[in-house]
Amino acid sequence: MQNALQNLFLSLVNVAVVLAVAPFFEGIIRKLTAMVQSRQGPPVAQPYFDLLKLLGKEDIESGESPAMQRFSSYLSLATLLVVAAILPVGGRAVLGGSVDCILLIYLLTLSGIATLLAGLAAGSTYSLMGMSREMMCMMLLEPLFAVALLIGALHTGSLRLDAILNGSVYSSAGFPFSGYLMLGVMLFSLQAFVGRLPFDVTEAETEIMEGPLMEYSGPKLAMFKYARMAKLVIYCFLLVALFAPWGCGSGDYLMNWLLLLAKVAVVVVLVTVVAATHARYRIDQVIRYYGILLGISLLALGLAVFGY
Repeated sequence: MQNALQNLFLSLVNVAVVLAVAPFFEGIIRKLTAMVQSRQGPPVAQPYFDLLKLLGKEDIESGESPAMQRFSSYLSLATLLVVAAILPVGGRAVLGGSVDCILLIYLLTLSGIATLLAGLAAGSTYSLMGMSREMMCMMLLEPLFAVALLIGALHTGSLRLDAILNGSVYSSAGFPFSGYLMLGVMLFSLQAFVGRLPFDVTEAETEIMEGPLMEYSGPKLAMFKYARMAKLVIYCFLLVALFAPWGCGSGDYLMNWLLLLAKVAVVVVLVTVVAATHARYRIDQVIRYYGILLGISLLALGLAVFGY
């Protein structure tokens, strides 16, 4: 009973930290982007104010299916918060170590499906165009992260999420060659996973007017914006946990969190610099790019099967 309560508490701490720091990192991105582009930019706390303003607005029902619009907005954030709840931070297995990487893959895919439902429920031309782009990107992008987790499972001999993310894959035994390939794939696909330039083709404000989110405002839009911020933190955490877990597997729980957030901040800065210095790719360029990365990831999976 005590262990169950401790696991529940750790899960709630994970969710609270992600909710608290996600707008902060978004504020850092805006500020750094402005600095790179020789602008002053908004204050770092501006995303908090934006979310509060949207939550206080009237919830206008303007789409083809208002009930589906509400459901998709809640689903987009809820799935990411469940992901945050099951993450083994600081080497601690949440839920008694019963969470596997298959569940993580399902949840991350479900978050993308929420965007598809949002565009379909809105029903406008731009929303449907954004939905079709999201679908094409998901078919090529989501398998990349699934392959990264499966390679970790092959090297550890376990599907348990805490075993894969606790550094036992790329620790003293040496970094396998398949790990180097997947590290490159994940670094080159991180911008796409978090929906930042030059891979924000799904929303593309200057082309399709935010695509699936065009018909949304008020609290529903706040949920989608919050989910986008949380996705940035979660994917950066997963990248760090998979390929740079050193120093986060033992010791004080609070220090583990602080060290982890410091690493995430470094990755966020990298994402910001790339986004601020690159123009958006065309959808056909994005699909070809994803196809190349998918081919490399499948090669890495084949090598991992034979222990390389």
